Order: sequence, then structure tokens, then C-alpha cells
Amino acid sequence: MTASGNNPILEIRNYGQSIWIDNLSRDAIVSGELKELISSRDVRGITSNPAIFEKAIAGNKIYDADIAAGARQSKSVLEIYESLVFEDIRNACDIFQSVYEESNGLDGYVSVEVPPNLARDTAGTIAEAQRYYQEIDRPNVMIKIPGTPEGLLAVEKVIAAGINVNVTLLFSVASYVETFWAYIRGLEARVAKGEDISKIASVASFFISRIDTNIDDRADKLSTKTNDPERKASLEGIKGKVAIANAKIAYQEYKQILQSERWQALAAKGASPQRLLWASTSTKNPTYKDTIYIEELIGPDTVNTVPPSTIEACADHCDIQSRIETDVEAAYKLIASLKELGIDIDEVMVELLEDGIDKFIKPFDSLMASLQEKVNQLVPA
Repeated sequence: MTASGNNPILEIRNYGQSIWIDNLSRDAIVSGELKELISSRDVRGITSNPAIFEKAIAGNKIYDADIAAGARQSKSVLEIYESLVFEDIRNACDIFQSVYEESNGLDGYVSVEVPPNLARDTAGTIAEAQRYYQEIDRPNVMIKIPGTPEGLLAVEKVIAAGINVNVTLLFSVASYVETFWAYIRGLEARVAKGEDISKIASVASFFISRIDTNIDDRADKLSTKTNDPERKASLEGIKGKVAIANAKIAYQEYKQILQSERWQALAAKGASPQRLLWASTSTKNPTYKDTIYIEELIGPDTVNTVPPSTIEACADHCDIQSRIETDVEAAYKLIASLKELGIDIDEVMVELLEDGIDKFIKPFDSLMASLQEKVNQLVPA
């Protein structure tokens, strides 16, 4: 392993944060790249989603033999998709098994998402989460469930069933708080049945850069509608800052919940906290530092799931310090100031959730179409 003095990313774990990678492909598994990232970049887990699998599978010949085999067995396109994904997830779980064991179940997880068209379907989400967990059959798999109201009802039941859960598409602090309480209720249901809660893990995937993209766009539009230089300056001043402020407030809520009697009772029975996982941490605006969403969110008991290019940028030039609890008062003031500037933060969060669901459904549908095309090419009717 590279000396931490030469590679800043290796210092992050000293501050209580785990780096996971937001990317999964069979190429990375087969080539040994994934194993190498564990040793050279201290990658402690991996997340996937329909957009990632579309990119990995569509146009990649490494999957052709399995696609053809599935077609010859008269499998549906969805069944072929699942066979490809489940194999990749199992193999990734096996690669991360040593991290899972060494960390006593803190890290080493591989996340796979239930079909995104179930985002508003509680019963369907529960059924698919249970089936995915059973079929993948690895202790370090995490099932991703969207943080919609319907999804959170499913989270509670799936946690109660003893399944690791990654709650995704969280944007607002309120939805994050509801997510942690859904986790708590699921654990309490297990305790009530006399079942073990010491081996269940969960993370709450709190999205970052998409918030700034949305807010920055609104600020620019509002700025064009005013001639007041002070107002223009105020609108310019919030750009690139809201997402980090929002995350810092969420972390304060996390700390408060940990102090609650209900959580303390579960902790006494061996429960692990549901860690905040910073998602969408690549920088979308080229004028912002490419590692800003790593540097500003380092702190204890957190995860940052990072795309490969941002991992390499951080390994090259991250400035590593614990900052999650710096400037917290300013974070609250910034969020409070949005209303006066004409930005409805609640409206932003609803818009981002709907857009986020759409960003998973479209690539999922596109991948199904691409797979059908491959089946037609590889096994003509």
C-alpha cells in the first residue's frame, strides 16, 4: 500500500470515514482492478445502481456468452439482466469479504438496487428485497431501497427481516431523519421477536452535488430578474454551498438520534448505527474544486461513495481534515436564508427526488431494450 503521506485518500479512515466506490462492472472484477482498489485506494465497499449497470453491460462483449446462454434457456430479458447482475454482485461480495470480516461488519458491503419502477410500491419493494437477498446469498450484500414514503415503509419491514439496507435518493434532512427512524423501528421489531440485531447494517445515502446543481440554477435565474446588486451578491454567495450545509445539518440530526433513549436501548443490544453515506459526490460544476464534496464532508461514522475519477483526484490532491462539524451554525443560517432569496428548499427536495427516480428508471428501461437487442443479435429467432 502506498504510504499515506503520498496518497491523501489513505488518511481518510483515520478520521472515521470509509471510502466506497460508486462503480461496478465485470471488467473491474475479472481484471483484478477491484482488488487493487482495496489495497491501493483503501476502498471499503461498493455501490451500484441501474445507471451504472447500463453503462457496464450495454455494448460490453464480456457479458455476451451469458446473455446468449440465458436466451437459449428461454429466459426473459429481466431474468437475463438479473443473472448478469447477481453474478457480478456475488463476485464483488466475495472480493470484499475480507474487508467485511476485518471490520467486523462495518464495511465490505456491495449494494444492489431493487428495480427502480418499484419506488412507489411498498409491497413490491419488500418482496424484491427479500428475493434479491436470498438469491445473492452473501452476508455482505446491501439492498438499495429508494427513500420515498413507500420505500421507507419497506425499509422498516426489510430491516425487521434481518436484511442489510442502503436507503438511497435522500435529499432533505427531514427524509433522512425519517429514514433513521424507519431503521430503528425495524430493529425494534426484531428485538420484540427475540431476534439478533448485532449483525444488521444500514447506510442512508444522502445526495450532495445534485442539490448544488439545482440551487445554483435557481440562483442564476433569480439573479437575472433583479437589478439589486446586494441581492445579486447574495444569490451568487449561496452557489456551491447549500449541499454541504444541508449535509452538515443532517449529521447533527444523526448525532441527536444517537442520544435518544430508543437508540441507546438498541445499541445496548448490539445494534450498529445507520451511517450517513454521502452520495453524488463528483463535482458537476467545473469551477468548483473536483474534491470539494470529499474534503468538506470528512467526519466520524460516515461513508463517502465516490466515482473512480474522483477517487483518483483525491488520491492525488485531497486536503484531508475532519470538517463535518465545522461552520455548523453558518450552515443553519445559510439554509434559513434561502426562503428570503426566493428559493423554496422543500420544493427543491421534492423535485430532486422525482428527478432521481427518473434518472434510475430511464437507464433501467434503456438497459432492458439494449439487452433485447443483444438477445436478437446473439440468438436470432
